[in-house]
Amino acid sequence: MQPKTPGAVMFDAFGTLFNVYSVLDRCEREFPGKGQALSQVWRTKQLEYTWLRSLMGRYEDFEAITQAALRVAARTLGLPLDGHAANSLMDEYHRLAPFPDVVGALKRLSHLKLCILSNGTPALLANMVRNAGLTDVFDQVISVDPLRVYKPHPSVYQLGVDAVGIPRENIAFISSNFWDVAGATAFGFRTYWINRSGAQPDELGYAPAAVLSSLDELVTALTG
Repeated sequence: MQPKTPGAVMFDAFGTLFNVYSVLDRCEREFPGKGQALSQVWRTKQLEYTWLRSLMGRYEDFEAITQAALRVAARTLGLPLDGHAANSLMDEYHRLAPFPDVVGALKRLSHLKLCILSNGTPALLANMVRNAGLTDVFDQVISVDPLRVYKPHPSVYQLGVDAVGIPRENIAFISSNFWDVAGATAFGFRTYWINRSGAQPDELGYAPAAVLSSLDELVTALTG
């Protein structure tokens, strides 16, 4: 039987701790009236490119993928993306805002081993964590970059196990992305889906241990 309190709590970064749509204001300033559409297409293409490059065996790091996704999103919407606008928008990724529930929840979980397991590059993750004032919160920030493949490939979750040295069944994995939750569940993590938007789960054959609406609920689920 699994202990209620995990040996480590491992978080996805993009969309779980950090709001990828916090770039919307910058998108709107660069392209008035098109900010929301641009941020949405940009995120969709970013995810698609991580999956496609993993399947192709043709890795590019997350910043390169994010830049490519931005270019194709702009072309899709017929927006004139020059170098200045592209650089300004990419800079926003280093300053993604944490969700409102993040800081308080992490403080309440600070007695546990807290980690990030993310598709982001080491430099990008370090900047995001620092700019959010979370540098001293995490025991480890683990990037897929040395592995050169993206989630939800099982080897990524094994990378997390190897990094923390704790059996997979005693690791709680937290993500707001259902595809990530499904991959982590299939691997053997105890998973929690942070479903802030009330989205429907995908039919991938795996379900999380719990579906929660916020990280505040996660604190209760993990610590009682």
